[in-house]
Parts: sequence; C-alpha cells; structure tokens
Amino acid sequence: MMDASRSNGLPFAAISGPGGIQFVEPLLAPDFKRNGFGSSKDMPILSLQDVSKDYLTDSQRVHALKGLSLNVDRGEFVVLVGRSGCGKSTLLNLAGAMDFPTSGRVLLDGVATYPLNDSGLTRLRREKVGFIFQSFQLLHTLTALENVELPLLLAGKANARKTARERLAWVELDGLGDRYPHQLSGGQMQRVAIARALVHSPSILLADEPTGNLDTATGTVILELLQRLTREKNTATLMATHSLEAAAVADTVVCLRDGKIQEITRR
Repeated sequence: MMDASRSNGLPFAAISGPGGIQFVEPLLAPDFKRNGFGSSKDMPILSLQDVSKDYLTDSQRVHALKGLSLNVDRGEFVVLVGRSGCGKSTLLNLAGAMDFPTSGRVLLDGVATYPLNDSGLTRLRREKVGFIFQSFQLLHTLTALENVELPLLLAGKANARKTARERLAWVELDGLGDRYPHQLSGGQMQRVAIARALVHSPSILLADEPTGNLDTATGTVILELLQRLTREKNTATLMATHSLEAAAVADTVVCLRDGKIQEITRR
C-alpha cells in the first residue's frame, strides 16, 4: 500500500508491508524523468539545504555545520578545503547518508535521506554512492580483483567477475587483478579502492583525503585519474582534502571555516 504524505515540506510515498513501512521515497515533480532510484537528470545529484549538524561532546554542544547549503551536479569535481575541524568530514558523512543533519535537508539524487529505514539507506548508498578512503580499506586476504568484486557478490549481482575486471581496467590496473594488496604500491592500492567504489556505477564518489597516504607524485596521478573518471563516467566527485594540488584540478573549490562555507570558487 502506498500512502502519500509530507515530511519537512517534501512529499513522499510510504510503501507498507507485513513488517510496516518498508521504504520511503520522495515524490518528485511529474516533469522530472525518473531513472532508477528516484533520479532525475534535471536536478543536482547532491543537494544540502540549510544543513546544520550538532554533536554533544562532554555534555557540550558542538556546532559542526551551521546553515550550510551546497549543490553538486553530475560530472562536477568538487573539493572541500579548510582547516581540521572545519566540517569537511561531517559534510561527507551527511552526503553519503552515513549521518543525518540536526536541521535542514540532504537530498541524494532527489531522495531525502532522513525518512529512509535501514534497508532503504543501504539501497541508496549501494546504488548511488561510492566511498574512497585515505587508508584504502582493502581486505588483505583477497586479491585486487576479489576486493572489487566483493560488493557485487554481497548484492547478489550477476556477472560480478566481469564487471570487476572492467572497473580495474578503468583505473588502468588490468593485468594486476590476481595480486594481493601487500604486493601493490600505495598508488595501486588506491586505484583498486577507486575501482571498488565505481563497481555499482554510482552517481557520486565521496573521497576523504584519498591522497593523504601517498607521495606527491603518486597523489597527483590519483587526482588526475579521479578527474578523468568524473568526466568520462559523468559521475560527481566530492572530495575533502588539505592538498593544494587537489584544489588545482577541481571544477569547484569550497572553502569551509567553522562549519560554514567561507568561499566557493568555480572554474
């Protein structure tokens, strides 16, 4: 049964089943062309609308983000810069539906993250978001190919091995799929991590200091790879970094200070 309702000004449909509400999805305007999980090519892939995020630390309220608004479009490479503690990682967590705002809204490919239950959130992250970490987060008992293949196997997808090989080719690692992480360089491990992040063909990549554990030359290669993939695959990339080199290759640089956007530079 579908029940049209409203939450925070956004219409949504609740699909009920034997276990109660199984999934909640915003209803988009009828002129938007739907594509999969609530997607539309006419809207930003990510929209943060007047978002604030507070934490309690030692009974003290910390304002991590304060009334922040930001849109990220498909094919756009956006870099978040600023001092440690300015809100970069918090913003990434909200963008990936790993956390939720204290106030305001986060829409990921047109879907508000806050009404979703656990299964809806899992589906949204799996289908729309690719995560890239500073420390690679590879399983050392699996080969490079198996690391990339694993998310597809867990999701029960067909042709997982073929897709994993294709993603390794995208990051120029075809031929190294049978190597284990300890047999790869830092740059190669990050390439494997990027291939894994791309395995579901996500709409947006979220990268937290992806060059932080790499030397300058290798980091530049990784940045150029992310820039190329963003354009070729028409995905979006939102990256938090301290790297000046990263800011140089981005389409948009968002400077954060004390939980607010201080400046946005578009190239």
